[in-house]
Formats: sequence, C-alpha cells, structure tokens
Amino acid sequence: MMAYRRERKVKKGGKRSGTSVSDRDGIIALKDLTKKFGNNVVLDNISLTIEKGKTTVVIGPSGCGKTVLIKHLIVLLRPSSGEVYFKKRRIDNLDEHELNKVRTRYGFLFQAGALFDSLSVAENITFPIRQHYKIKDWSEVEELVKTKLAMVGLDGFQNFYPANLSGGQRKRVALARAIALNPEVVLYDEPTTGLDPIRADVINELILKLQRELGVTSVAVTHDMTSAYKIADRIIMLHHGKIIADGNAEHIRNHPHPVVQQFINGQVNEDDLAVLRASGTIFQAQFLPRDFEE
Repeated sequence: MMAYRRERKVKKGGKRSGTSVSDRDGIIALKDLTKKFGNNVVLDNISLTIEKGKTTVVIGPSGCGKTVLIKHLIVLLRPSSGEVYFKKRRIDNLDEHELNKVRTRYGFLFQAGALFDSLSVAENITFPIRQHYKIKDWSEVEELVKTKLAMVGLDGFQNFYPANLSGGQRKRVALARAIALNPEVVLYDEPTTGLDPIRADVINELILKLQRELGVTSVAVTHDMTSAYKIADRIIMLHHGKIIADGNAEHIRNHPHPVVQQFINGQVNEDDLAVLRASGTIFQAQFLPRDFEE
C-alpha cells in the first residue's frame, strides 16, 4: 500500500498539522479524496485519518459536504478521485460483494433513524443480522436483541412498533440496530436532530457509553455544538469542501478563523446581515381578508 505522509507529533487533544494522513493509528484513512457532482466540487482533495477508539465530530454549514464525507467512509459514495482505506486495506475500489463484507464492521445511525415502520423493534434490530447471516439459533438472536436494547435503555420494547415510540426512542432503537453486528466503527449522521435538549443529551450519553464500554470508533456529523463539545475527542470543520479547522474542543472554541467563529457561535456574517437588514419594496397583497368574506 502506498505510504502516507507522516503527521508531525502534537500534544494530545491539541491542534493537528493540516490534513496529511498517517498509517500508524488510523482505522479509516482518506487520501487525496475529491468528490464532484457534475461541475460541483463537494470535497476537495481531503486527506485524514480516523483514530481507532476515538470520537471524531465533523461540523460545518449546510451543504459543505459533511454527509458526503461520512458516506465515503463506508463507501456508500465512491470518490471522483483519491482513496479510502479501512484498517490499511483500500476499499473504495472493491466490488459490492466485497464491500458488504467490510460494511459488517460498520454501524450507521441515519439522521431520521430509518426504521422500518412495518417491523417491530426486535425485527428492526435483527434486520442486518438476517441480511448477512443464516440464523440457526433464534434464542441467541433474542438474547442479542435484549442485550442491544439494554445498552440503549429500551429492553422490554421488543414488540413495539416505531409508530408507538417517541422521536428519542426511535433514535435509540436505530442505534441498537446500528450496533447489532458488533461493529468496530459507528457513523452518526446528525444524531441529535429533531430532539429536545434532554433527549439529545441522552443520545450524547449513549455515544459516550458505546465508546467507553464497547471500544467503538465513532464519527459523527452534527450542527449541534453542545453535542460536538461533549462527545468529541477531535472536531473537524469543513468549508467549501476543505478542512479549515482540526483539533479538540478547546482548539475549536478559540480558533482564529472567522468562519469557524461564525459557525460555532451561530452568527450571520456581515454581508448576509446587510442583505437581511436592507429595505425592500413592499407590494400590496394580492388578496385581502375581505376578499374571502361571503
């Protein structure tokens, strides 16, 4: 395999040296990865490693390529150029049959949960097992479902259906399904979206629990800076398809780049603010309330 450029050593949790990659510690590595849709460059020559057993959080404005990036880690999308490695093996050039074997080492929590409404909680969790293995002993599968639901605090919900669950419960069932195959890596796409702050913090605690108790490597895409600061060992910010910030929470909080500060503090930039505050022409309404009176 082509040797990667070595990163300079940095203090634990501090600023990282650019976007070069090292093959020493990364369970996943991207090398010179570019993704285009037509003439639109979404990811622009990105190189990085995802460290084993750590939680990496990817932040950035809508449309910056966060979800596109995370889909490349599991090769749900293939790069326009560049390479993707899992445990030092290149995987972006594998056929679907070989990729499916690799994907059993991943779990994926989709933004909306993506549960099957017609299946019970237990059936949703066993779905990936059915897809990849022939089940000989159903008692073992039932025990597995019980264990996974216990991990997310929902043992006893096996016979419920998604329609009977709250939004937070559906996310937790989806997380139980994501870890059904005992993955080495769990990918989270906006895991706290649509949840109130308390339910969002439940998901944060579960992400930390899985890292602590199962030793999984986690990669999360999020707009939620409260969540990012809580769960991340490392935070990466994307902007215009490039990594513009990379470090721990303290480094990101104090990052000098104005785009980073605008994003993490939820501030509109001056140009957009000027447009929003500009006076506009007020047109007479096409219909008035009296037009609807009988």
